[in-house]
Amino acid sequence: NKGAGALTFQQAIQRLQEYWASVGCAVMQCSNTEVGAGTMNPLTFLRVLGPEPWNVAYVEPSVRPDDSRYGDNPNRLQRHTQFQVILKPDPGNSQDLFLHSLSALGINVREHDIRFVEDNWESPVLGAWGLGWEVWMDGMEITQFTYFQQSGSLPLLPVSVEITYGLERILMSLQGVDHFKKIQYTEGITYGELFLENEKEMSAYYLEHANVDHIQKHFDDFEEEARSLLSLGLPIPAYDQVLKASHAFNILDSRGFVGVTERARYFGRMRSLARQCSQLWLKTREEIGYPLGTYQEANLVYPHVSEKLSRKEVLGQAQTFVLEIGTEELPPHDVVEATEQLEKSLVQILGKRRLSHGKVHTYGTPRRLAVVVENLCLKQMEEEVELRGPPVAKAFDQEGKPTKAAEGFCRKNNVPVDSLYKKIDGKTEYIYARVKESARYADEVLSEDLPTIISGISFPKSMRWNSNIVFSRPVRWIMALHGDLVVPFSFAGISSGSQSCGLRNSSLANFKVETAESYLHTVEKAGIVIDVQERRAKILDDSSTLARGVDGDFIAPDSLLQEVVNLVEAPVPILGRYDDSFLELPKDVLTTVMQKHQRYFPVTSKSTGDLLPYFITVANGSISEEVVRKGNEAVLRARYEDAKFFYKMDTQKNLSEFRGQLKSILFHEKLGTMLDKMARVENVVAELTLVLGINEGVIPVIKDAAALAMSDLSTSIVTEFTSLAGIMARHYALRDGLPEEVHLLPTLNRES
Repeated sequence: NKGAGALTFQQAIQRLQEYWASVGCAVMQCSNTEVGAGTMNPLTFLRVLGPEPWNVAYVEPSVRPDDSRYGDNPNRLQRHTQFQVILKPDPGNSQDLFLHSLSALGINVREHDIRFVEDNWESPVLGAWGLGWEVWMDGMEITQFTYFQQSGSLPLLPVSVEITYGLERILMSLQGVDHFKKIQYTEGITYGELFLENEKEMSAYYLEHANVDHIQKHFDDFEEEARSLLSLGLPIPAYDQVLKASHAFNILDSRGFVGVTERARYFGRMRSLARQCSQLWLKTREEIGYPLGTYQEANLVYPHVSEKLSRKEVLGQAQTFVLEIGTEELPPHDVVEATEQLEKSLVQILGKRRLSHGKVHTYGTPRRLAVVVENLCLKQMEEEVELRGPPVAKAFDQEGKPTKAAEGFCRKNNVPVDSLYKKIDGKTEYIYARVKESARYADEVLSEDLPTIISGISFPKSMRWNSNIVFSRPVRWIMALHGDLVVPFSFAGISSGSQSCGLRNSSLANFKVETAESYLHTVEKAGIVIDVQERRAKILDDSSTLARGVDGDFIAPDSLLQEVVNLVEAPVPILGRYDDSFLELPKDVLTTVMQKHQRYFPVTSKSTGDLLPYFITVANGSISEEVVRKGNEAVLRARYEDAKFFYKMDTQKNLSEFRGQLKSILFHEKLGTMLDKMARVENVVAELTLVLGINEGVIPVIKDAAALAMSDLSTSIVTEFTSLAGIMARHYALRDGLPEEVHLLPTLNRES
């Protein structure tokens, strides 16, 4: 329902305010100082600190001088509008609340491809970081969703959920327009009519006319004022000065006057101030008695297993066991690593606990890790074990009577004293006893061990969401069945059961699994392709069919394919198209945008191998293919417009003209900039040509190559797409008429 009937910009803000107010958020106002993101508003930065609950929603005009484009780029603005939500503590259903907010905006979440794509967020200036996702709608990032772990260099407890909407992007999609200036702000007035001139003039200021000397002095003044206010015990006005200093830095950065070394120093100065503001804010809140109350940590103690479980007493009959750990969307590489660890840990525990079993199978998707064990025994095997006690010298006194040490050993292991016997171990004689370990039910044993198995899964980056439980992303449900019996235990405040969750865009929100044996069939009926190899095969087969339809092949490097396979639970490949005019851009630019930024498969001609103006995206679940196709095409068009903008800027100069800009790129703190490095390289090359007796005809080529080496690091394209370093040097060198031997040959192994 794009275009006609879509919300205006103003109505969208009103809808979000009404929705979040209805679920308990205070609707508040934006900062009165320029901020680069809603995160920097004290309503977020300061309020996420400490134990006070805090639920808030507000609009935040976010000013980023480096994104200045004079209003020409359809998606980039120096001042864009965020809608910021903070939920503290995490309510446990924050993703569902967010999806309902999209419905409040008139977005049909069952038609669109809504995806949570890994995003590890960090703000060096604020000393803040968190884990979460970019939320994509039909390939376009519309929201950042983050579980804050640290702010002001201080760990956070409770953890806060931050949801940051990009309103211009969302409204462009809702209204079906291809430029921010065409957005209907309110009835009869467009966004461009209100703000386009502002974009033009502020872009001119930030990119051309801002007086660097003045701005540098402003930064120093703001820093000094912040320190003065901190010494007076005033964290709120001090933090306001930190925001002003941050904006001054952003202006300097947009003017190109901040080198890498200076950047690190500026960041360090601002981070120190932000930390001091945070510490003083916390101290002040404590002194005034936490007026908003304090968060009470949930009791996450694992329940003791009941001895009166209802079992089908069929002794000796082995049954299937299944464990499914339901999570919010895991990063693709975590899916792979976690399933491997899960299988290894469970097999070890089953062996250690004397639980016989058949084959073990593991499965993983972004939202579930599962292990299925065939023919798991009902009970442990009985076993007689030999237990070693204390040395004989300490177990019996001089009269041969048992000491308290011997009696304690017997009492602990429930054996009579007269059953003890002696054995020499090494050079010492000990007392021993034989003890029969009784056969316990498998579910009793697993109830004790499964929490340990889950908590033992390690990830490159883990997060907290309640208490100090850590995992890659929040655990939201646990299903554990042995036959038709629930294996009862708890992890991270979640009790196990027989319920699982369906696809996010499915009408089947959750479903019951009757028996472990029926698990795979039940999941399949819910539309979930749980086996990674099946998902891979479907993606390859369907993509091949789509590419053949335009007489092409598709490019799917293994690393990209594995990522895409683990970004979806029910893959739906879709063919999209882009304008032929973009094929004028270098092929490497086009494929980098498709593969690295959008996770698309490029399509090439079967006959020539050249790029065709098509791509394949892999959606998730039962969606409207037409809606998703158009959305992804619009996103790629915007990405290519950006690349076109950068490429146009670069081609206004020769490659040699970028060499001087290497002075702003630090190579090593003790070795200087990249320009310093290249000067050393030239000197070394000159000496080597003499030592090696290089043919005089080749020397000019060598000198040209040394002089231009790595010059493309300062080009706009490589700044935006860093993986193109060296690749663009070759392109620009050939464009400038330099011989092919001159260009830098990247030494990295690149997948085609």
